[in-house]
Amino acid sequence: MYAWIKALHVIAIISWMAGLLYLPRLFVYHASAGGGALSETFKIMERRLYRYIMTPAMLFAWMTGLYLAVEGGALSSGWFHAKATLVVLLTAAHLHDGALMRRFAQDANLHSPRYYRFINELPTLLMIGVVILAIVKPF
Repeated sequence: MYAWIKALHVIAIISWMAGLLYLPRLFVYHASAGGGALSETFKIMERRLYRYIMTPAMLFAWMTGLYLAVEGGALSSGWFHAKATLVVLLTAAHLHDGALMRRFAQDANLHSPRYYRFINELPTLLMIGVVILAIVKPF
């Protein structure tokens, strides 16, 4: 059963990360689009990505990850604490993306495309740290 849960966890992480990497890219294009029909299309794309892919994937990743941590005895390991901290930061990025999406939905964007290009890189850096900690378990 543990191996199946681990496989489901990896699938959830891949789905969640895809959204964390793609949604800010949509924001770049949305911020450049101005108003009109194209803006409305971006709103639909952003909402569907966030609500129907990213959020369920994040929740499933958390559920399966906590199961794996408990069953695998990782809760007392230093590498797991560091990894969990990075996962909390990924969750904060997810929630921040949700707030940005809601601002776009209200036609109240406050940021330039450059800002969204910058925040697009943060999940990648966090993911690199998570993968290294989970695979190498350096401490």
